[in-house]
Parts: sequence; structure tokens; C-alpha cells
Amino acid sequence: MQAFEYGNPTSVKEAIGLLGTDWEAGAVLAGGTDLLSLMKDYVMSPKRVVNIKGIKELGGISKKGGNIRIGATTTLDDLANNATIRASFPALVQAALGVASPQLRNMGTVAGDLCQRPRCWYFRRGHGLLAKGPNGQSLVPGGENKYHAIFSSGPAYFVSASTLGPALVALGASVTIAGPSGNRSVPVEKFFVSPSSDTQREIDLKPNEIVTEILVPSPATRNATVELRERELVDWPLVAAAVALRMSGSNVSSASIALGHVAPSIWRASQAEKMLVGKPLTVESAEAAGEAAVANATPLSQNAYKVKMARVAVKRALLAAAGVKA
Repeated sequence: MQAFEYGNPTSVKEAIGLLGTDWEAGAVLAGGTDLLSLMKDYVMSPKRVVNIKGIKELGGISKKGGNIRIGATTTLDDLANNATIRASFPALVQAALGVASPQLRNMGTVAGDLCQRPRCWYFRRGHGLLAKGPNGQSLVPGGENKYHAIFSSGPAYFVSASTLGPALVALGASVTIAGPSGNRSVPVEKFFVSPSSDTQREIDLKPNEIVTEILVPSPATRNATVELRERELVDWPLVAAAVALRMSGSNVSSASIALGHVAPSIWRASQAEKMLVGKPLTVESAEAAGEAAVANATPLSQNAYKVKMARVAVKRALLAAAGVKA
């Protein structure tokens, strides 16, 4: 990898000061499970790496007002084993445990998961975020697109790599971002974006900003995450569905359904959410919601299988959240 400077700040303010105003000037290091690979492959070559693991205020899980606060540097393992998270947010536990490697769970952080770069092989091989060829056209629609988006009209066709993103979107969580001008709060749903150029990022974060915490509303809903993959060992999900339900007796009073690994951002299945309201959650209504969730899918030449998988994932997540046996 390219030589770089190393910063080891002890405060958020100091860390922000060490980051530059463009992406090549500096990069944040937390768990490093993604950044180091990107640097070794010369996909990213920051002039300075800023290690934030020593900033105590960025860790821990605690109550904050009507929310549960998850510090940015909380590891996936700590998240999955926290008593409060296990009691109220099974969707987050299931998502964290979906990272099947204990080593990755012990090193990877919550904010790092949200900020990791796409796993698109065109991007990782130096073709840019929009995977353009020499003629300026995208290589994806006519190329190897087995793992790409089924909800996208371009120009981006990669899928969001975040494991926790779908669950956090379904739960209505927000991220707190610190920068030179102070803090700002962004709903996780809007934190993920679909870029229109290679100079943009797939997240709402500036080069000199740092995610400091994630706030999840409490009390929790009935929630669950279901991931489907080729192998249950160390493998990236092909599709993920996370749901959060509020019930009024036996009927659904509100539903939130978020799909992962199917679009450049986390995909909200709003049509499926609406059709569940006011009805009991049954196998039949879960199946219908799954159908509605993929009604607008536009698969590419090699990934139509994802449509069926997304439909099944939504159904299973709804039944799991409601405690209904198939």
C-alpha cells in the first residue's frame, strides 16, 4: 500500500482536525476490516489514517433520552452480546451475528459497518463507484451482475454492503455526525444514498466528518432480521430483510420493512408496509407483503433470483417478528 501518516487522537475534535477536506487527505480507522483491504488494493490511498479507537466517548451502549445510544466504535460482538440489545432489538442481534467470522465481529465496529465501501467487484478492481468502461458506459448491465442491484435505474448498480443498515432503518434509528461546524443528526434511512457520479459517496458523510453514535428509539417494536446467503459460513448475504411491527391487539398498527443487498442504498418496501396496516399478521398476509415488496424490482441479466429471495426474506422476517409459525 501507499505510505501514509498516522494520527492517534484522544478526542473527536482532535480527530476531525486531522482529517482533510477531501477523501484522499485522510481516512478514519476503527476496526480496519474494510479500510486496510481497500488500501492494500490501492482502491483508497489516503495520505493520513486517523485511528479513533482511543476516543473513549465513541464507545459503549447506554440509554439516552428515549433512545438507546450505541457508540460508533462499539464492536459487532459487543452489540450482539449486550443485554439491552438482546432483550429489545433481536433484529440487530440477528444482523450482527450474520457476520459469521468471530474475528470480524470482534474487530468490526457499528459505524464502520455503516460506512464500509461497496463490495462490487468492478469498484474493488478500480473501475470506480459507477463501474464505467472506457466509453463512459456502465459495465454492469451487460456484464457480470449476479450480485448487483434489483432496485436501480442507474447510474449506480452496486448494493449497499451494510449488515446493520436494514435493521437500523426498520427501527427508525438515526446517526449523529460530528464535523468542524458541530453535530448533525441524520436518519439512517437517509444516511445511505445512491450516487450519481464517481466523485460522490454512497453515504451522507463529508471527508472531515465522523459518525459518533447511533440512536435507536425505545421502547422497541417487535422486530427481526432475516438474511439469505449462498453459504452459512463466512459469506456476504445475497438479500436481507428487516422488519419492525407495532401491534394493536392482533392487528398491525404500523410496519417498517427494509431490504438490504438489493439496491445502492437500503430499500424501503413502503407498499408492503401499507398493505399490512389494520390487518392481522398471518402467513397469508406475510406472503402478500413479500409479493408487494418486490413488485417494482428491475433485475439485471443475471440476478433475477434475488427477486424471489427478497420475497421470501420479507415473509420470514415478518413471521419471525410477529412470532407466527409458517
